[in-house]
Amino acid sequence: MLYSKLHTISVIEMSKRVTIMIDDDLDKKLRMRQAKLIQQEQLSYSYSKVLNETLRKVLK
Repeated sequence: MLYSKLHTISVIEMSKRVTIMIDDDLDKKLRMRQAKLIQQEQLSYSYSKVLNETLRKVLK
């Protein structure tokens, strides 16, 4: 008798630490977006998360 096993593969997002230089005007815009999201969600919203979401929108 043959038995087949169903394997579930989960996708894990990996992050990578990167050091970059951001111009002051872009930093201010990202910080403003972060503040707006924190105010809307009433939750913590990291700078990295804001930066990643912004880059994903722009780099589609």
